Amino acid sequence: MAHALLPLKDLVAAKTRLSGILSASERRGLMQAMAQDVLAVLSNHPGLSAVTLVSDDPGASLLAANYAIEHLPEQELAAEGLNAVLAAACERISPQAETQILVLHADLPFLQGHEIQLALERQQQSGGLVIGTDCEQSGTNLLLFAANERPLFHFGVDSCAKHQDWARQAGLPAQVLQTSGVARDVDQPRDVLMLLQASLDPNSALGASTRAFLSEPKLAARLHIALADLDDEQGSPQATFSEDYCGHDK
Repeated sequence: MAHALLPLKDLVAAKTRLSGILSASERRGLMQAMAQDVLAVLSNHPGLSAVTLVSDDPGASLLAANYAIEHLPEQELAAEGLNAVLAAACERISPQAETQILVLHADLPFLQGHEIQLALERQQQSGGLVIGTDCEQSGTNLLLFAANERPLFHFGVDSCAKHQDWARQAGLPAQVLQTSGVARDVDQPRDVLMLLQASLDPNSALGASTRAFLSEPKLAARLHIALADLDDEQGSPQATFSEDYCGHDK
């Protein structure tokens, strides 16, 4: 069985790169909706023995209670920065050989339970690290490992390659996994356009909370205009949504 850790930044300060198209309250609302979609998947997954929300956000305890999961405030860990916070959080988990630890980002509104299962099975078969990468295959959106083989965390720029390097130096195997729901995080304005387009498709894998947040007509209309203006300024075509936006379970 695995223990999942979901770090969640203070929602007031979340997604500042979207400040050109979303207000602070809208960014908070979007981030909370995406976190709810991820927690809905994790809290119902039979392969997870526990889920811990690691956050100092004022609403984190209520969010955790809504999904019957654990809440661990960052301030209790006496650590600064995502990598140090995660290392300290892992210390709270008993390092048993049969226990896996899953670290997952909260901005993955397309996440599906079968993707978590695939990662768990890959790690059980081969050991070492399973690195769920993003669309560019440069970042790490999911990291899975045995509790007694905790890696040195390198979340940040080029984290996928850095996690692979750590595994190589530690003499452990590392598998890079790119699936649609794990790869499609939300960081840039074009990612919001992807969400908007997915919200109009009843058959898309977009989570219910994110879909509901984007269904407010005035917000959707304003975002379409803002994103079109942004593309005109940058001289780049808008991204077109499809379930193959990136990630092919490889």
